[in-house]
Amino acid sequence: MEGGADNSSSSAHMASAPAHATADSTSEPAATPGTGTGIPLRESRPVAAADDQAALPELTLPPIVAPSSYLRVKKPSPSTPTVMPSPLETKTQSPLDREQSEGLEAIREFLKVRTSYDVLPLSFRLIVLDTDLLIKKSLNILIQNSIVSAPLWDSQTSRFAGLLTSTDYINVIQYHIQYPDEISKLDQFRLRSLRDIEKAIGAVPIETLSVHPSRPLFEACKQMLKTRARRIPLVDVDDETGRETLISVITQYRILKFIAVNNADYTVMLKKTVREINLGSYNNLITSTMDATVLDVIRLMVDSNISCIPILDSDGRVLNAFEAVDIIPCIKGGVYEDLGGSVGEALCKRPDDAPGIYTCSEDDRLDAIFDAVRKSRVHRLIVIDDDNKLKGVISLSDILKYVLDEEGEDGA
Repeated sequence: MEGGADNSSSSAHMASAPAHATADSTSEPAATPGTGTGIPLRESRPVAAADDQAALPELTLPPIVAPSSYLRVKKPSPSTPTVMPSPLETKTQSPLDREQSEGLEAIREFLKVRTSYDVLPLSFRLIVLDTDLLIKKSLNILIQNSIVSAPLWDSQTSRFAGLLTSTDYINVIQYHIQYPDEISKLDQFRLRSLRDIEKAIGAVPIETLSVHPSRPLFEACKQMLKTRARRIPLVDVDDETGRETLISVITQYRILKFIAVNNADYTVMLKKTVREINLGSYNNLITSTMDATVLDVIRLMVDSNISCIPILDSDGRVLNAFEAVDIIPCIKGGVYEDLGGSVGEALCKRPDDAPGIYTCSEDDRLDAIFDAVRKSRVHRLIVIDDDNKLKGVISLSDILKYVLDEEGEDGA
């Protein structure tokens, strides 16, 4: 599980990860919503305090950036004419728009001068699974260590071989459905067999994308958004031998928390509401009910290419949300027959300390969302109205895309 989240502003010391299992607090734990109704963001946001603040100080760059040239105010050359904004531009940009733009630009500059290595805590563990490991055993390792993913290592080639996630287990389930006569062989499948399973069911190949830990964090964020990956491994390569060393795995949540912890002066400037910036998805939402079977929900996830499905009652009110990681306890020990059970029964298998779903309204502001990310393990937000009825879903990808999107800050 991800440990040392509060220490995420510090850099780790480079250490070579062994090719076989060592344990990983940086891998994402099963931080899924519990069976509670969640905590509305409106309760965690000090609205009055934010609104009563005095005028914010003039924008400055973060004091921790490097190189030192970023800390010096650059004076225009006498030969270079100063370009003034046109009267129309000055007139059309409101103080709220200007403050929002300044806050976003400061966060982007922060991401460009910090490296992916900076996101890591001072101390962490990393579980790395060898591709020769049985799929059944890999499932038990994830459950025993309260994690939902792990990097794969090919000991034959001594190279990084991708990430094992709940999506891979969904692929195994699909294989079981399409080829029921092969059920007796599933227990003998190894992680390197995932490639063959993907080809057999026509699934997307396992992701092998990685970034160098010394590259700017901004680049890692761009790569994640480009490939729709929610986590990305950090792989160092020896210049002389070309040998790869797996350092760690960073997630969208860890990146957003790193931003929230180290840029409080700038996230507080993001005062536009969810509605104003059009944050999240609101059309053609896929939902289910508590009495639906786990197998039905898996089919919905596969057909819609999503990892979370809101669970509603008969009146359309939000009760919970079923995530891809909720499938892992259902197939513990390789018992695929439990997939015929109900969603309600599956949600009861979550850990006792699992948090409830996190909710917000379209009138909540982006600064409140960052405040929630800083304080809690938020992986998505369910947008509801005053009657607790579903309006939309905000993923961490939506938030990260908005922060990085230099062209569409208004969410248009």
